[in-house]
Amino acid sequence: MSDQVYIEDLGQHVDQEVTLKGWLYNKRSKGKLHFLIVRDGTGIAQTVVFKGDVSPELFELAGHLTQEASIIVRGQVRADERAPGGYEIGLTGLELVAAPTEEYPIQPQEHGTGFLMDHRHLWLRSRKQNAILRIRSEVIFAIHEFFHLRGFTHVDSPVFTPNACEGTTNLFEVDYFDDKAYLTQSGQLYAEASAMAFGKVYCFGPTFRAEKSKTRRHLTEFWMVEPEMAYGTLEDVMQLSEAFLCHIVARILEKRRPELEVLERDLAKLEAIQAPFPRLHYDDAVKMLNEGGIDFEWGGDFGAPDETLISEKYDRPVLIHHYPRAIKAFYMKPDAENDKLSLSVDVIAPEGVGEIIGGGQREDDLQVLEAKIAEHGLPEEAFKWYLDLRRYGSVPHSGFGLGVERTVAWICGVEHVRECIPFPRMLYRLTP
Repeated sequence: MSDQVYIEDLGQHVDQEVTLKGWLYNKRSKGKLHFLIVRDGTGIAQTVVFKGDVSPELFELAGHLTQEASIIVRGQVRADERAPGGYEIGLTGLELVAAPTEEYPIQPQEHGTGFLMDHRHLWLRSRKQNAILRIRSEVIFAIHEFFHLRGFTHVDSPVFTPNACEGTTNLFEVDYFDDKAYLTQSGQLYAEASAMAFGKVYCFGPTFRAEKSKTRRHLTEFWMVEPEMAYGTLEDVMQLSEAFLCHIVARILEKRRPELEVLERDLAKLEAIQAPFPRLHYDDAVKMLNEGGIDFEWGGDFGAPDETLISEKYDRPVLIHHYPRAIKAFYMKPDAENDKLSLSVDVIAPEGVGEIIGGGQREDDLQVLEAKIAEHGLPEEAFKWYLDLRRYGSVPHSGFGLGVERTVAWICGVEHVRECIPFPRMLYRLTP
């Protein structure tokens, strides 16, 4: 038996005998030929079965295979520009591992979103979904790579928390033995503590929001990466955000072009993601909205239509900074020159994706932070440990959070974030 290879590596085995282990993706027959399209998770490949090259039993077996049959094929790799991926296999051996017991429910026809979501466990096998999630995997690798190269320490924050990061109105409350706990909406507060120990850190994990939103940008469970930097300023956050996004996009362009081509992504739009990014003061963003025909009042937070109008002005992400204090979390530090503003920044992706990064400089003054906690009606006892960070060696520090699914949606050119996580959890979606 020849050594097993993966479809994405076929180009390294031209004119060699190989073994592929996978599933039948599609099939067509033409007289003395069967064309078996095989997938193995890394791509799809065409295998050609010529009646004169194989036994009658093998040719008949190939002709009776049904979609998603698990099979092992053997044959010689040859270059062919007409074949998917540019290579095909002249089949000489075929083994049926398991035949489907029923007709595969997802057929090459139009299916509704609800049907596909109900069959998400099978929908993942399609070319488009496979491409999106392979890009997601590369994005996650790029995230770790970026921070590793810059000397950040990866320190995870807990999923169960005794308190809310920004109030309890949009958190999932759970029983925790004889107490109550919340599923985290952000790992930031704990990342701040880690930064005071390690200097530069990032946490990366699932976060949960119980807000009853049904928009294309929202999930109830999503993944977020959150770096924090001791002695970091708002300017540091903006520079890091810019370099971070450039690194991720460059990695995808380098490693996942075949997947981007499957998605028919306009590569020119990704190739335009180069530093520097435009920066826009909140005041100027409000002015831009008003001039664009949106009656937006200063002091409000931007909604999807507002972010879309702003992003349409640029071919790369735009950094909107110095939001009003009143619409930002209690931990955001005010601007020393205008205490109605905060040292905050949101990064708005182009093409109508919306905010993918939110962050800024944290309040480092103990008395100010105590007052803010009281002002927001938060239980001081629950934040005692957080206030200790200001009691024992407080320093200026800053950070941000990036949502993985929105970032993947932007890079892939996908309309809805539900396609950017293997098994999405939404307001009315808890299965499969």
